[in-house]
Amino acid sequence: MLGLIQELMQVSLGNPLVLLLVGFQIWMLVDAIRREEWIWAVFIFLFTTFSALFYYFMVYRMQGPAAGGLGLRGFELPGAADRRRIKELEARIHHLDKARDHSDLGDVYFSRGKLTKAEACYRKALERDPEDDDTLSHLGQCLLRQGRAAEAKPLLEKVLAADARHDFGYTLMALAETQTALGEVDAALLNWKRVLEHNSYPRARVQYAELLASKGRVDEAQAEIDEVLADGDHSAAFEKSRNAVWIRRARKLESRL
Repeated sequence: MLGLIQELMQVSLGNPLVLLLVGFQIWMLVDAIRREEWIWAVFIFLFTTFSALFYYFMVYRMQGPAAGGLGLRGFELPGAADRRRIKELEARIHHLDKARDHSDLGDVYFSRGKLTKAEACYRKALERDPEDDDTLSHLGQCLLRQGRAAEAKPLLEKVLAADARHDFGYTLMALAETQTALGEVDAALLNWKRVLEHNSYPRARVQYAELLASKGRVDEAQAEIDEVLADGDHSAAFEKSRNAVWIRRARKLESRL
């Protein structure tokens, strides 16, 4: 507030540059209020034109002509797409209240690590469609990430009973991780092996190798690690980045074998 007041006082002195900056700040403040970007509105109001400038590039220019921006394509700043998707889904939920929109909103929160919000969305989706396999699977995975493996297990098992390869093996991987968390090592080993019969995910190979090593099956574990590291050496840059955590775990395991 003090920053805005100070600039307004300078405007009264007839400085055209300050007048331009204050006008820009007010423009961005009004736009933030129209979009209900309340945090941005507070920062723009309190912290002069620097906040307004950040808002211009991070929100205003990203939101397209319908909101008055320039509608840039092919350039996204962190979180911009998620904010737009959340607003879109919240609007759809307000008008239509469909299970799929609640579930999709849960997926966005899950991807951002907001697991409590994600769980609430998944449960609302299941109130409207209790048999949706995608929502059941994603709720199970959400519970697992919150350390609630016992609650996750029956949800994942229900989905897999209907479709053993649901979600390209991701649901089965989640069940194997759940069984590992519950100390059901033999069952987890069987399910990791089932995943790897159809896929070559580093996430699966590394965790399978870790369990093999824990059972004293060192040669089998080493063979899985060799596969992960060989694939990593010949992967595209984006795949190396995506799988970096599993490559690090593979190397750490190898050093202990």
